[in-house]
Amino acid sequence: MKKRYLIAVATLLSASLLSGCSNDGDTATENGSNKEITDTITKAVTYNKDDDYMDWKNENPTYIELNGTEAEFDQSAAILLKDGTLTIKTGGVYVLSGKWDDGQIAVDSEDKNTVRLVLNGVEINNTENAAINVINAEKTIISLQEDTVNNISDGKEYRFEDSSSDEPNAAIFSKDDLTINGSGKLVVHANYNNGIVSKDDLKITGGTIQIHSVDDGIMGRDLVAIKAGEIAIEAGGDGIKSTNDKDTSKGNIALEGGTYDIVAGSDGIQAEASLWIADGSFKIVSGGGSPETISNRENSPEPWGDHANPGADPNTRPNENPNQNSNVKTNQETTEETESQSAKGLKATAELAIGGGTFAIDSSDDAVHSNSNVTIAGGELTIASGDDGVHADTSLQIKGGKINVTKSYEGIESEKITISDGEIHVVASDDGINVGGGNDGSGFRTPFSPVNDGQASSETANPENQMDAEENSTQSDSEENMLIINGGYITVDAEGDGLDANGSIAMTDGTVIVNGPTSNGNGPLDYDGSLDMSGGFLIAVGSSGMVQAASDQSTQNSLLMTYSETQKAGTIVHLGDNDGNTITTFSPKKDYQSVFISSPELTKDTSYILYSGGSSTESNSDGLYKTGNYQGGTKVVEFTLSESVTWLDESGITTSRNAGPGGQGGPSGQGGPGEGGQGQPRPDMGGGPGDMFGDLDEETREKVQGIMEQEREGTITREEAQEKLAELGMEFPGKGERR
Repeated sequence: MKKRYLIAVATLLSASLLSGCSNDGDTATENGSNKEITDTITKAVTYNKDDDYMDWKNENPTYIELNGTEAEFDQSAAILLKDGTLTIKTGGVYVLSGKWDDGQIAVDSEDKNTVRLVLNGVEINNTENAAINVINAEKTIISLQEDTVNNISDGKEYRFEDSSSDEPNAAIFSKDDLTINGSGKLVVHANYNNGIVSKDDLKITGGTIQIHSVDDGIMGRDLVAIKAGEIAIEAGGDGIKSTNDKDTSKGNIALEGGTYDIVAGSDGIQAEASLWIADGSFKIVSGGGSPETISNRENSPEPWGDHANPGADPNTRPNENPNQNSNVKTNQETTEETESQSAKGLKATAELAIGGGTFAIDSSDDAVHSNSNVTIAGGELTIASGDDGVHADTSLQIKGGKINVTKSYEGIESEKITISDGEIHVVASDDGINVGGGNDGSGFRTPFSPVNDGQASSETANPENQMDAEENSTQSDSEENMLIINGGYITVDAEGDGLDANGSIAMTDGTVIVNGPTSNGNGPLDYDGSLDMSGGFLIAVGSSGMVQAASDQSTQNSLLMTYSETQKAGTIVHLGDNDGNTITTFSPKKDYQSVFISSPELTKDTSYILYSGGSSTESNSDGLYKTGNYQGGTKVVEFTLSESVTWLDESGITTSRNAGPGGQGGPSGQGGPGEGGQGQPRPDMGGGPGDMFGDLDEETREKVQGIMEQEREGTITREEAQEKLAELGMEFPGKGERR
């Protein structure tokens, strides 16, 4: 979250450089974009006939009847039975039924034919190793016979002949390709480590699968591909994951359908490479879910660690016991150790693309996250997050669908965000939509604070960290950081900045409604470069201390009204022309002292009247009323629109403060009402940047603001400003760091 007295020089961007996107309707956009995702999956995943094929009875099957520690089967079959391990040696169809006590079904095929294990009402338990272990096979298929329940379980400790071995590490384990299909039920209790693992490709095309695992639920090294099925996972680690980090073409997850109910201590679904979702129904709780309340962490370090076990050493799993026999490994010893626990809902290292489906995600970390790019082209997402609702380190594109972020620290975040369609609702305890975060962090920035007040972050207190923070700030506040709105319907309810860009904002079409913040340390609109309005409807209401309007070069007209007193939430704002035509009628959700309106219906050299209060008999959506039937309001100001951006207060038109980079003015580039053309708070204004220094006496406050202004104008350097502030017992604000 940026503070307006932190200077960030951004290069002005021309709207002509931005690629427009037509709005041809939700259905066409969603279907077209989802087809792109489906085509991507089709190219990446190949399903063979036997991945779905279930008519095994005509394939000369071998029947295996399990009875405690004994097994009955045709003695001519290529099957070995020794010390409780039943080993299948050649390809073919093997039908398993009955109960196998403390034993293992192993596949060690000596030919290149597919091995099909038909689970026909079976219970297999192994207290010292995997219950099903595919040692070698061209391909193994586990078919779940219709109307059967099949139970698989392992023990808490594995005994290995080789003490250096870490495989198998799952109740169902395969070193080669594994497919699960059918319509029966599979219940897996993974007491040692993981539930179902393939070291190559893992495909699921049907069945009801329930997994209870100490660590990860379903894991495929090269690929996890699911077309159908009902999957329920309770995992101490990740719910579904891929792990190949050596080959950039592998490590993907492709989900084309199915229902998912995942409760994970770490990530819900995590792809080492890309995660593509074309359809499906998803309910995901990760890291215990989002906290009941999310406080603004602006002035405090982020308490990340082990989400599943707060306060634990993030490098150590709970209950880990190193004092074990070297050949006997406990469930915790085999779990991967990481520097910090990740507890995201959907996560990818490369591309994360959603084309359809329904999602209910409750995560302690980001709900939707990519270390690279995110594309949302369709689907319905309901999100409650302890951190970001949707986050991409590099680029985020929203082309359709419905996104409802009911709870978040920051709602939507990326270095570049392009919204061309869709319905988006965001509630955030900090910034609603943030551009410039990158690397999973928006970069907290703290206000000037007395050196020893205990509130400054460690980055601020340490000069070396401070220099790094300033360098990182310069890098992120670049011309690459853009929020582009080409369509869609967007509402933002923010305690921090509403639309926040460590760069520039351009809007060509769509509807945007911003409520908040109420604190004067933030603004409804916050940008470093420019806010270019060339189309669409934007209304932003909130505090006035850091208020900004559109840039002067905007081709669409707008106005910014600042009130001398705070207006109560629900007090209607009505704007109409002298002929009685309505431009907008809006009921803000929060208290407010500023209102920004940009509409294609605003024309120059036309007189308008702004009203306050009153009522409307029309219905409203998110506080925005349909045109007409407004009555009973009080006229606040009458004016004639003469500039692309008109600044107002109760007395009428005020002088534009658009003097800084990108057309914004005021302290550190803030546009807003003020005196002397510098946007300083008026004596009758409630709030303003001065409120940030409420604990300072008037003389010190004036000196601080003077130093800020000198640094902004370039008459002194950043280092000189720091020295002058240090003499006053103040620190220059730095950019905090988030993981």
